[in-house]
Amino acid sequence: MMKITKNGRATCVAIVAPGGYAPDDEAHLRAEASLGRQGCSVRHYYDPQEKFQRFGASDAARVDQLHAAAADVEVDIILSLRGGYGMSRLLPLLDLERLAQSGKLFVGHSDFTALQLALLTQGGACSFAGPMACDDFSRDDLSDITTGDFWRCLAGPTHTVKVVGGENPALDVSGTLWGGNLAMLSHLCGTPYLPEIDGGIFFVEDVNEHPFRVERMLLQLLYSGVLGRQKALLLGDFSNYRLSPYDNGYDFAAMLAYLRSQLSIPVLTGLPFGHIRDKVTLAVGSDARLMSAGQGFRLTMANYPTL
Repeated sequence: MMKITKNGRATCVAIVAPGGYAPDDEAHLRAEASLGRQGCSVRHYYDPQEKFQRFGASDAARVDQLHAAAADVEVDIILSLRGGYGMSRLLPLLDLERLAQSGKLFVGHSDFTALQLALLTQGGACSFAGPMACDDFSRDDLSDITTGDFWRCLAGPTHTVKVVGGENPALDVSGTLWGGNLAMLSHLCGTPYLPEIDGGIFFVEDVNEHPFRVERMLLQLLYSGVLGRQKALLLGDFSNYRLSPYDNGYDFAAMLAYLRSQLSIPVLTGLPFGHIRDKVTLAVGSDARLMSAGQGFRLTMANYPTL
């Protein structure tokens, strides 16, 4: 089924590589084929021949990719190739105002969080924490959950994520939805690229981080005053860490219990977002309402740009 934009043409997706390069040289082509089957046209600003060290290209070339994709009048979505590392190096080199005012829908997660937060500092410009070319659109076992939720979110005008189960506090709060990868959020503390948001709904996720590292980063956000100004903290997926006998009972559940004892805001778990196959798409910077009845919650987003 063809994805149609408001002007009546097929959705055009630009693939850029602001962070790492693809694990194999054909991955971006598999993503193009997958997006094509979903009714999109694709423009490649990433060239696997240009990879530099652990990055998708040199810093200057990766900046050029973002600026060129934003200037392309036919591009609707700017999709990150993958995360890894490298977005931080680009922030001082980017024309963030130009990107924020381009009207493009920026999509990605992980290291891409740095750009999403920087865009949010530019007049509250929204973006989308969601799938990436690698491996969400390049994998053989494409997730219908991920792609379905992604297109529903971008179609708008509102988007709701429903979660069943878990032992979460009852609440009903509204505020700006923001957050992303926890390592990037803590990394940007004290910089001009972390937006100052009061009364927000704050979501985090990460991968390959032991519970004590998760706790340490969240405490940094607490001690810096970020968490205390929010209405709720939503935890996404935290996986691929390894416990050892030295932990002596300190696991994710123990960390979570300690965290809840230290925070003055409610902490909810179970958000299906992060470095996982089946993930939802979240409109970063949108107006959101979070309602929890204890055995599940509903997150509704509104007032964000759509196709």
